[in-house]
Amino acid sequence: MVSMLHLPLASALRKTPRGRKVTVHPSLTRSMTRTVFVALLLFTCSSGNNVFGASKPNFVFLFADDQRADTIGAHGNPHIHTPHLDQLSSEGFSFRRNYCAGSFSGAVCVASRAMLMTGRHWMRIPTKNRSRDWADLPLLPSTLTREGGYRSFIVGKWHNGEDTLHRAFTSGRAVYMGGMANHASFVVRDLVDGELTPKRDADGFSTTVYANEAIDFIEGADAEEPFFLYVSLTAPHDPRNPPESYRKRYYENRPPLPPNFLPLHPFKNAPQATSGRDESLAPWPRTKEVISDQLCEYYGLITHLDEQVGRVLQALENTPHAENTYVVYTADHGLGMGSHGLLGKQNLYEQSMRCPLIIRGPGIPAGKSTEAFTYIHDLHATLLTLAGVPTPEGIDATDLAPLWQGEADSLHHSLFLPFQDNQRTINDGRWKLHIYPKINHRLLFDLQSDPHEIHDLAQAPENVPTVNRLVRLMQSWRTRLNDPNPLRSANPEPKEVHYDNATRTRDRWQPQWIRDKYFNSGEEASPRR
Repeated sequence: MVSMLHLPLASALRKTPRGRKVTVHPSLTRSMTRTVFVALLLFTCSSGNNVFGASKPNFVFLFADDQRADTIGAHGNPHIHTPHLDQLSSEGFSFRRNYCAGSFSGAVCVASRAMLMTGRHWMRIPTKNRSRDWADLPLLPSTLTREGGYRSFIVGKWHNGEDTLHRAFTSGRAVYMGGMANHASFVVRDLVDGELTPKRDADGFSTTVYANEAIDFIEGADAEEPFFLYVSLTAPHDPRNPPESYRKRYYENRPPLPPNFLPLHPFKNAPQATSGRDESLAPWPRTKEVISDQLCEYYGLITHLDEQVGRVLQALENTPHAENTYVVYTADHGLGMGSHGLLGKQNLYEQSMRCPLIIRGPGIPAGKSTEAFTYIHDLHATLLTLAGVPTPEGIDATDLAPLWQGEADSLHHSLFLPFQDNQRTINDGRWKLHIYPKINHRLLFDLQSDPHEIHDLAQAPENVPTVNRLVRLMQSWRTRLNDPNPLRSANPEPKEVHYDNATRTRDRWQPQWIRDKYFNSGEEASPRR
């Protein structure tokens, strides 16, 4: 029995990834007998508790909105200022090929959040009304509460219906019931004993408001009750209106345009390409000047977000919860921002489906990363496993721990991304095939030599075997998920796309200075997200 205790004892006394030594609780004096100490260790291990103490680990889940994977300094972007996310990366483990698994809706965040909360691929979430019809599916926060004794608390955006909110959480502050809002002027509600209070003015900039509420929760959290704090930010989703100083710093030191910038997307990839509100946020054709300004504003939102994340992390550091808390930072998906002539996320290019993921906490190696494929909804299984809670039957999420533990090089050997019934992609790690069934069009990219998906190789005769192999691989995924949509159309729609600036409408969420800058005329658009 003594030899069996060497590993957990060494683990309990090791330095954490942040360099602080973990010490035995003061009540365990030198006079404690070996028998009592062994009994404590056995209780800790057998009860599923964390070796850092008698309590289960806590979770701070920070969820950005519309953040591309290439917008963190430590992950290879020297043009953006993200010191706190950089530090989190240096203290935790980064998943560099993390994706949203496509979408059933142009409001991709709805699908992304549905997958995270249920742990299921969107094709296996009930179809009556996927954003709200989850009555029979266990949800991540409620499972943590019911099976693990966790206090689950929400701050920020909830875009999946009030009924689902009530099933997921019983308490929260500054909850924004919707998809987007003017960051500087919006209303929120509180969740008290399972009931939403009347709307109130948020009284501040969105990211600051949410950070304030997260800090208040962390500082007041009971050390004896494990918690799951879900902080769902609305930045860097448009409107791209960071506080003025944050956008000015990038106007004065402009980042380069995306390498795959185009004035226009060359074919009709989805209905939203010409009618969606995301794509209407700048005129066609896109000019380098307009995209540069919007990129500066987008970067400004992310730098402001980074500062607020830093405040939350510092507050956690100043509490007894610091050593026993997992911090998860991710985003619901990426964003076009001029890549391929697109502004939105209603496409399956890398910049739109790929997003950051960093995890820091007990037992997580510091400053390490993986290039293995991961999905956002894999976090469902990962967090439940870290909490010592059984995962529900029938979920698609995969525990990510083997990646940071060095027990596996990959968990998903290929990546399937379906978008509505009009786009499908398959990625085998090197080659990526896009299929557009409505227009019978295909693209093939060698991501090893062309990571920005610029050079289409689908028509090259020598690549026919690769295309056929990828179609078979895609079909295996489609069979597994019961994808009912064909990959070809008997009566294809035209590939050609007509861009008409006369159809652009002023978005009601944009502040006046953005309307004046990017919209010349037209009626206000009705809210669609």
